[in-house]
Amino acid sequence: MERLQHVIASHGLTSRRKAEQMIASGRVSVDGQIVQEMGLRVDPQRQTIRVDGKVVKWERRRYLMLNKPSGYITTAADERGRRTVLDLINVPERVVPVGRLDRKTSGLLLLTNDGELLYRITHPKFELEKEYEAMLDGFPPPAALERLRRGITVDGVKVAAAQVRPMHNEESGTVVRIVIHEGRNRIVRRMLEQIGYPAVKLLRTRVGPLHVRGLPSGASRDLTPGELEQIRESVGLNESATGGETSEERRSRQAAPGKTRDAGRPRTGGGGDRRRTPGSGNAFQGGRSGGGNAPRNRDRRSGGGRQEYSGKPPRKPD
Repeated sequence: MERLQHVIASHGLTSRRKAEQMIASGRVSVDGQIVQEMGLRVDPQRQTIRVDGKVVKWERRRYLMLNKPSGYITTAADERGRRTVLDLINVPERVVPVGRLDRKTSGLLLLTNDGELLYRITHPKFELEKEYEAMLDGFPPPAALERLRRGITVDGVKVAAAQVRPMHNEESGTVVRIVIHEGRNRIVRRMLEQIGYPAVKLLRTRVGPLHVRGLPSGASRDLTPGELEQIRESVGLNESATGGETSEERRSRQAAPGKTRDAGRPRTGGGGDRRRTPGSGNAFQGGRSGGGNAPRNRDRRSGGGRQEYSGKPPRKPD
């Protein structure tokens, strides 16, 4: 069972936040009934879910990585008949590219039919790192690379590289490693053009925790369970132990006024704290229910062994 807004988002229709807006506005129905309740759990394989009257067909979620070669367009279809990255993919599910790499740029490209994950990877507010290796046309001085770190204005928006590091020099120019959070089209190439050292070759090597190493050019494969967990966690989407609640939702709930992590949790052992404190003795002594740490009425005189106290009998209750 999954939350309704997650089912809608995961089918590539929209982001989770927009799916919530669709539900609130009465555009979503489950088994013929309009639903406006957030967090409703549904079974997409057994229940009929409609958005604006159209059935949301259940489809297995698919997560792929591709080592894109240069010469391919990052789009689902091209009206001019050019080769697209989907020409390199052969899966029955309808997957789409996560972000873009321009025609000349090669390297790591993710593809999925999970709309919520796609949204979070591409949106700059989640600050997911994208790492590139660029062969530059020439040998830039340190001051030119420092401009990338300080920030360059592109289309009226200032963009700064999170990391810039020269790796080595080749005959025609310097190879640099650049890490950015931005995902705008051709943003790395445009930044390098601004400092006067355009990229002759550009390779994306990493997206968040995922690296393209070991994958031949033009080849693709499914993400491993570990890789999927890592990329979801990096954008706040790890739901493995939260019953469909994202880590972002969990943080919001825990930060709500009047709520703490232990709210609603039953206490045991008569409400006492069993941690050791100075003078409290062993926390596991005197553990009978209702007994607390009260001393027992026993006589431990020498020669008498362990004798029960023989004082006056307890007073009977009235």
